Amino acid sequence: MAKQYVRAATSIGANLQEALSGESRADFIHKYAVGQKEARESIYWLELMAESSLVPRSRLDPLIQETNKLIAILTTIIVKSKRTKNPRTKDR
Repeated sequence: MAKQYVRAATSIGANLQEALSGESRADFIHKYAVGQKEARESIYWLELMAESSLVPRSRLDPLIQETNKLIAILTTIIVKSKRTKNPRTKDR
């Protein structure tokens, strides 16, 4: 489970970094959405570790809270990106 969590959690940053080089607005939004999904998957693994008592919930709750905050931030960026036009390019 820990390996799955690490894979999902590190994938968040990788996707956000890739989004910075997105070829289009749609590509940027897509990569942020993938990062958002990976954050949700990270919460799944944290909850599973807590429920199975592999790691005390008291150690995981702060990570769950931070990940929920990250999801909220990513959601805001995705929603605003879908609404806003970028003056630098036609598509992005």
